Amino acid sequence: METTANEHVDVLIVGAGLSGIGAGYHLQRNCPAKSFVILEGRDCIGGTWDLFRYPGIRSDSDMFTMGYSFKPWIEPKAIADGPRILNYVRETAAENGIDNKIRFNHRVKRASWSSPDARWTVEAERSRGGEGAAEIVRFTCNFLFMCSGYYKYEEGYTPEFSGRGDFTGPIVHPQKWPEDLDYAGKRVVVIGSGATAVTLVPAMARTAAHVTMLQRSPTYVVSRPAQDPLANKLRRNLPARLAYHLIRWRNVMWGMYFFQLSRRKPARVKQLILGGVRMALGPDYDIATHFTPRYNPWDQRLCLVPDGDLFNAIKEKRASVVTKAIDSFTKNGIRLKDGSELEADIIVTATGLNLQVVGGMEVSVDGRAIDFARTLNYKGMMYSDVPNLASSFGYTNASWTLKCDLTCGYVCRLINYMDRHGYKQCMPHNVDPSITEVPWIDFSSGYVQRSIAKMPKQGSKRPWRLYQNYALDIVTLRFGKVDDGVMRYS
Repeated sequence: METTANEHVDVLIVGAGLSGIGAGYHLQRNCPAKSFVILEGRDCIGGTWDLFRYPGIRSDSDMFTMGYSFKPWIEPKAIADGPRILNYVRETAAENGIDNKIRFNHRVKRASWSSPDARWTVEAERSRGGEGAAEIVRFTCNFLFMCSGYYKYEEGYTPEFSGRGDFTGPIVHPQKWPEDLDYAGKRVVVIGSGATAVTLVPAMARTAAHVTMLQRSPTYVVSRPAQDPLANKLRRNLPARLAYHLIRWRNVMWGMYFFQLSRRKPARVKQLILGGVRMALGPDYDIATHFTPRYNPWDQRLCLVPDGDLFNAIKEKRASVVTKAIDSFTKNGIRLKDGSELEADIIVTATGLNLQVVGGMEVSVDGRAIDFARTLNYKGMMYSDVPNLASSFGYTNASWTLKCDLTCGYVCRLINYMDRHGYKQCMPHNVDPSITEVPWIDFSSGYVQRSIAKMPKQGSKRPWRLYQNYALDIVTLRFGKVDDGVMRYS
């Protein structure tokens, strides 16, 4: 591959999705003297919200908490569809001039840190469309900020299904949705029970002959109005920013209360959720089989259905749920372990994601390859003994952007602190022998368990512990000391 010369910036951001655009905004506002560039592997802004094109793509969090703290969400629907979220992200980038900082078609491959130089050298593969081979472009930076999410853009997760080659129709994974897929009047089987499946089923059921959600085991499903009447009323009577922040905080506090209630009184929360499903589907529906998981609420993420669209599709017989194990694919559909067969013209494998750390990039520090599975995660954003590198991650029990906003603000505080004291390097380092390792995420979901061994660990107490608590993180990240005795400066 051809290689081009270096370009140096103060901060290099990787990823031009929701997190990356937010990081660019915070740097411009809080570190105006710092130069930065955003590298994006694809050819456009949006990340997740441009990559996923499957029918009905939408948020599973309300946009008052998933939106940026600095840009009010003004659309009527609180549970928004993908195109509207994509427009919101791109609008934010354009309004703040961040779109001019993005280098598209730059897929980051490796990053190496040099302590004598106190800088990263980052290699990205720049594609030229149809004009021949890609070239390697090198950037150097003082600080590397990863905003590339946590899953592989190249492919989703699909289990090995026996007889897959026998099925004569299309087999589609939502992460690679074909633009020309015609499912009108067709029989569709969607394999899965998570957020993607419960989104796809009612959306496809509008025009398909019938859609079956085939699940090995159920997930907790909660209905919520797509529009928030109180939010829309406040926006009619209050300035947009004030109304936005009032609703944002109401939703944050309600989410924290509900999560804590699920932890303290799981049986009560389970009863509440199943009661809502029973109200939606009626007393004769087999809720015990199809909507009652074996685990407690919030041991895995809940699924949200706006305006009960999934339940409505089931009641109207446009969709159905089958809870059985798969034996194999057949010529005409899927044979189940009990010997029955589901006929299908199209099979959709909504079977999950493949997780990865720092976008799958190879990382080395002074020639030493970094295995992130052997690092401790510091304050949910940095890694033990890896200098001047942060990652933007969201919450598992609340909106992604809430934590990302706090992380971006903290990174700016960190950079400004280093400038004031003449430091070139910051590196979290654990010297407390009482700290024990704990799994990175306390979730039993398949996509987490498949990848947990590759992920960083968290520690048994602060600042290595992830509490998944927005109010606590505000205190720690917005107002807590940057020089906390764990971060080493030099």
